[in-house]
Amino acid sequence: MTAVVTRFAPSPTGHLHIGGARTAIFCWLLARHSGGRFYLRIEDTDLLRSRQEYTDSILASMRWLGLDWDGEPVYQTQRTDLYNRYVDRLLQSGHAYWCSCTPEEVEVMREEARQKGLKPRYDGRCRERGLGPAEGRCVRLRLPASGKVLFDDMVKGKIAVDVAELDDMVVRRADGMPTYNMAVVVDDHEMGVTHVLRGDDHISNTPRQILLYEALGLPVPRFGHVPMILGPDRQKLSKRHGARAVIEYRQDGLLPQALVNYLVRLGWSHGNQELFSQEELVRYFDGTSLNPAAAAFDPAKLQWCNAHFMRETPLPLLAEMVAPFVEEAGLGTPAPQRLEALCRMFRERADNLRDMAESFRPLLVPAAELDYRQKDADKHFTGAGKAHLRALAGIFGACAPFAAENIEAALNAYVADNGLKFKEVAPPVRTALMGYMGGSHLNEIMAFLGREETLARLERPQGGV
Repeated sequence: MTAVVTRFAPSPTGHLHIGGARTAIFCWLLARHSGGRFYLRIEDTDLLRSRQEYTDSILASMRWLGLDWDGEPVYQTQRTDLYNRYVDRLLQSGHAYWCSCTPEEVEVMREEARQKGLKPRYDGRCRERGLGPAEGRCVRLRLPASGKVLFDDMVKGKIAVDVAELDDMVVRRADGMPTYNMAVVVDDHEMGVTHVLRGDDHISNTPRQILLYEALGLPVPRFGHVPMILGPDRQKLSKRHGARAVIEYRQDGLLPQALVNYLVRLGWSHGNQELFSQEELVRYFDGTSLNPAAAAFDPAKLQWCNAHFMRETPLPLLAEMVAPFVEEAGLGTPAPQRLEALCRMFRERADNLRDMAESFRPLLVPAAELDYRQKDADKHFTGAGKAHLRALAGIFGACAPFAAENIEAALNAYVADNGLKFKEVAPPVRTALMGYMGGSHLNEIMAFLGREETLARLERPQGGV
């Protein structure tokens, strides 16, 4: 298998959003599948909107998603001289020319074309003027007089664009800065990129870039354009659909493997399989089976996916992942063993790390600070309920050792010896321990709390709620 070289090239004008993240994941998987290389390029030429904080956020989001890159990130602002050397090559070979037309003059040309029912474009009036460099002049690519640009898109299949639909695009602006298409072609060639996988909002750039490759005598990479992600209503995805930046999903408590898995499935399939390990994704993702139709974002499906990976994550790792959320919730810094125990009890009941950390609260606050859900307290702290709590406090106080199996045996014996049903005893005990009718098995809760805290919680309702 020929090694594939891909790249992801975000602009640091905002945080990494899920559309860009999906593209990055596809590029990473395609490279890793073949044992190739995956590069990261920061396209920071928009000096007005590019910010270091966004660059830092993009890099952090990539690392969190598990998308490692080869070498150091490439920054376009550091490569202007390189781009201009390639522009000079085009001028020397006659594939480019100097143009003195101002933006205002070009706009007049386009408007005149519109009025005639023609495609609005530059009319090529400087092509044969033989102009040289001067202030206010840009450099334009000299397109072929006729023909078609053909390419086999990895997603959309064979595409043909008539050269007549294009105009002599600017490759270096009047301020001396190379244009986007020029910089991208040079970068992709210099980085050895073999496959360019990107959003289909770039598909109009592809014929122009291919013409640049051909004018420079460079090999043309394979292109693929994935459709955008839509909202559940099939409209453009926005925050009202639940779409957020990757960093926000991290802050919400999603697991990175869940977000990766979900985004991959928005546009790619492998049979009917829904859930994949990272190893499986690398093994199966070869750039085929990419869906040319736009996929709809489903927040509920993402939560389902996250819940699955929370259940499948080894407890030590899950405890490590939830620890920052526990601290953020003001619940201290429990020992790893205690966090593992909490994760074991609550991970089946939570969709994300933030919610799971909050579910720990009843077991991490002292008895005096435990909040009761009033309707549960009113229902279960009756005369009979309190009597059960008093009796069990004495029984559990005598349990030795105070371990889950002994606690369970003592509780079952109390129920049986008194001719009771478990549903008569369990609700007041659970409400006293948790503050509401929820949580894990009673013996697990008490073993976690320990004897002293358990007895304090059983005794507190006796003084009134």
